[in-house]
Amino acid sequence: MTQGKDTAGRFDHLRGALREFPPLIWSFLYFFFLLTGYYVLRPVRDAMGASGDIEAVFPRALVDWASARGWVLGDLTLQLLFTGTFIAMVLLQPAYGALVSRYPRRVFLPVLYAIFIACLFGFYVVFGKEIPGRGAAFFIWVAVFNLFAVSVFWSFMADIYSDIEARRLYGFIAAGGTAGGFLGPLITRALVHQIGVPNLLLVSASLLAVCVFCILRLGRWARLREQSRGQTGGEQAMGGSMLAGLRLLRDVPLLRAMAVLMFFGVGVGTLLYNEQAAIARLYYPGDEARTAYYANIDLAINLLTIVVQVFLTRPLLVRFGVGPVLLLPAVAILVGFAALTASPLPLLVAAVQIATRAGEFSLSKPARETIYTRVDRETRYKAKAVIDTAVYRGGDLFFVWAHKFLAAFGSAAVFATGLAVAGAMTFGAWRLIREQARLPSRPD
Repeated sequence: MTQGKDTAGRFDHLRGALREFPPLIWSFLYFFFLLTGYYVLRPVRDAMGASGDIEAVFPRALVDWASARGWVLGDLTLQLLFTGTFIAMVLLQPAYGALVSRYPRRVFLPVLYAIFIACLFGFYVVFGKEIPGRGAAFFIWVAVFNLFAVSVFWSFMADIYSDIEARRLYGFIAAGGTAGGFLGPLITRALVHQIGVPNLLLVSASLLAVCVFCILRLGRWARLREQSRGQTGGEQAMGGSMLAGLRLLRDVPLLRAMAVLMFFGVGVGTLLYNEQAAIARLYYPGDEARTAYYANIDLAINLLTIVVQVFLTRPLLVRFGVGPVLLLPAVAILVGFAALTASPLPLLVAAVQIATRAGEFSLSKPARETIYTRVDRETRYKAKAVIDTAVYRGGDLFFVWAHKFLAAFGSAAVFATGLAVAGAMTFGAWRLIREQARLPSRPD
C-alpha cells in the first residue's frame, strides 16, 4: 500500500510540474523525438561497426591500399572508426563555434537540425546504392550528430530553466529522452526486416523535423526566462571567438574538472563497448541479426534508466544536490569493474554495461546539466560543446586504442585497467562537486 502511495506521489509531482511549468511538455517532447530518432539509427551504426563486410565499412581504395601493405583493416575497424570520429569532431568545432558566434539562437538551432536532416537524406541514397565505405561515413556521422544535437539540447534547456527548476525537472525531461531511447530500438527491430536500413534513415529524419517544431515553440519560453533574469542577449548573436570554448576549458577549473570526469567516464564505456562488439561479431554475423541484438541491449538499458529517472533523479537532486547523484554511479562502476576483474563472465559484462549506461543517463547526465544553468551563455554553448564533443571523442580515441593493446593480455587485464579508469572518473566527479559549490545560484 505504501509503495502504491509513493508511486502516485511521484506522478503527482509530474502533474504539478506540468501545470507550473508549461514549457516542460515541449522540452519532454523535444528530447523524446530527438532520442527516438537517434536510437532508430544507433543499432544501424553499431551493426556497421561490427560488420564483417570490410568493403561496406571502408572505401574500396583504402581497403586496396591497406591490402597492398599486408594490413587487415577488419582487425582495426573500431579503432579506425573512433579515430575518424575524433578527427571529425576537432574539424567541426570551429564551424560550430562560428555558427553560434555569428547567428542568434532562433537561427542556429533550426539550421543545425536542418543540416542533420539533409545528411540523412544523403545517406538514404548512399545506402540504397550500397556504395562502399558507407559504414565508416555513417558511423562517424551518427557519433557527431548525437553529441552535437544532445549538447545543444541541454544548452537550450539551461536558457529556459533556473538551477532550482532544473533540479526539479531535469529528471522528467531526461525521462522523455529515455522513452525515446526505448521506442527507437523497437521501431528499428520491428521495421528493419520489412523496409530495410535505407528507409529507417527517413524515419529518423521525420522525427528530427518534429524536434525543429519543438524548438520553435520553446523559443518563447527561453525569451521569457531571460527577461525575468534581466538579460536581453538570448535572441542576439553571441559574438566572441569561434575557439572561445577551448580558451574557457583551459582557464576555468570547473570546466577542467568536467572534462576529467567526461574523459575517464568515456574510457569506462569504451572498454566495455569494445568487448560487446567482439561478442556481437562472433555470435551475430548477419547485419539484421546484429542490429536486432544491439536493439535488445538498448531496450534493457532504457527500461532501467526511465525507472530511475521517474522515481529517483528528482528527489535526489532536490534533497541532496548534485554531489550524491554524481558519486553514486561512479561507485557502482568501481564495484562492477572490480567484479569483472575477478570474474570476467559474459553475463556479468552485460550487467555492468547496463548499469554503466543507465547510471550515466539517469543520474550523472542530469546532475552535470544542472550545473550549466549557473554559468554564462558562452560557457553554456561553446565550452560545453568542446567538452561534450572533442573531449568525449578524445576519450573514445585514446581508450579504443588502449583496448586494442590490452586485449592481447586477456579480459582480466582490460577490466583491471578499467578499474583504474573508474577510479580516475570518481576523482573527476569529486573535483567537479567541489568546484560547482563555488558557483552562484544564478549565472547573472
